[in-house]
Amino acid sequence: MTKPNIFLIMSDQQRFDTVNAWGYDYMHTPTQDRLVEQGVSFRSAYCPGATCIATRAAMFTGMYAHNTGVYSFHDWAHQRTWVHDLRDAGYLCANIGKMHMSPRDDMGAFHDRLIVENPTNLDHWRGSVDDDWGKFLAHHGHERPNHRQNTDPEWHRKFQGAPWHLDERFHSDVFIGDAALSWINNWRGEEPIFLQIGFTGPHDPYDPLTRHLSMYDEANIPAPTVRDGEHDDNPPQHHAQLEAFANNTKESKIDLRTASPDDIIRMRKHYYANITTVDEKIGQVIDALDARGWLENSLLIFCSDHGDMVGDHGLMYKWLMFDEIVHVPLIMVYTGADGIPCQVNDLVSLIDIGPTILDVAGIEIPRHLEGRSLLSYLTGKQTEPRQYIFSEDNYLTMIRSETHKLVYYTSQPYGELYDLTDDPDELYNKWSDPEYVAIKMELINDLLAWITSSSYHTAGYKQKAGLQYNMRWATDDSNWLINEYPASPPQTMG
Repeated sequence: MTKPNIFLIMSDQQRFDTVNAWGYDYMHTPTQDRLVEQGVSFRSAYCPGATCIATRAAMFTGMYAHNTGVYSFHDWAHQRTWVHDLRDAGYLCANIGKMHMSPRDDMGAFHDRLIVENPTNLDHWRGSVDDDWGKFLAHHGHERPNHRQNTDPEWHRKFQGAPWHLDERFHSDVFIGDAALSWINNWRGEEPIFLQIGFTGPHDPYDPLTRHLSMYDEANIPAPTVRDGEHDDNPPQHHAQLEAFANNTKESKIDLRTASPDDIIRMRKHYYANITTVDEKIGQVIDALDARGWLENSLLIFCSDHGDMVGDHGLMYKWLMFDEIVHVPLIMVYTGADGIPCQVNDLVSLIDIGPTILDVAGIEIPRHLEGRSLLSYLTGKQTEPRQYIFSEDNYLTMIRSETHKLVYYTSQPYGELYDLTDDPDELYNKWSDPEYVAIKMELINDLLAWITSSSYHTAGYKQKAGLQYNMRWATDDSNWLINEYPASPPQTMG
């Protein structure tokens, strides 16, 4: 049987509550709604990091940050990824748009890359040579909109909400979508395809096409979830983040303490409209894939790398472990199975995407990958849900069950603990509450068990011993054996 084509389409910084078909009727997402109708919606999907590179490095290497060392904006292109396994199995691997490879221009395991990074902050990528979108702008006499905070006297009153100011074709997400259409329509190879398409939106600045922004004129936009004084009960990093962005001299400067309720709603409309801009281009890409017949035997995945606070808890952007950041959309459409469209509420992680892709492609899953294949969900089979999901970013480590979330702050005496049954909005930190000592210690102990199991599980990879190596593993009766790393190593909690 011909290997299936695999398509991974990602938005950037899109939170979970932004898909109309999932009950968020203020959204305009017809393409994502179509995917919901056709595929499996993972309603409790979480990212393994709270920032772009932390998540993407974990997602593509299949290993958590404590095993790769990639906790934040660190180089990770030298790491082996499951894209290498696809390439080695005969797949043509291409990336169009945002991949957040670091260093930026490294090919990784891809045969072909068209590179687009954040719409702003070019200097962050350590070089003066622009990416492919920036070159496209320059070829047409335009400059990358990199320093509007210095040229627009009203910029800081817009709270990152600024409709796209040039012709539509120059918008970064339109450019990415059009480039993907060109690649799809012109590819003439015979190999099975792995195509990753990464859109930049709705990452700030929130710059939708004007016609998409107008769709939200009369929308009933939800007000932010916030409690007065809530951060007085939280670790000092919460106040520090608010202060850091208020005093940032770069384009990301934003001071929500000066924002009125109307300012917040206006900002959110721009964020949601930016998602609609991305959604439109995704729809065109899917139509082009269908026209070429590439969806007949395929796995199509849509997800985002992490979310955005957009004013919830009085905060912006990411870097913390609130659900607004770590809870993301994930939808899979697998045409090679008899499963029926459905919604899954079990806890899953973006780190599961690699094992799922390799499983669908019929490729042996490398033993150092820490996720688990979600193929059983796609084929309608009974699946044992996991107890916890995990996320790591800088010095923060999150362990989350269906009922509780604990965020451990490395080398700090404080942390976060939320009772998600009584407090699903995470407004009341129970870290120091004596009534929650037992559950706090249980979660900390289980976090320790996960960290040690995970570190041991990936030891062979870190030894650079290849895919075959010897380790000791405890059998069910607690006897110890020295043998080859078993074909089915002990499952970590993650």
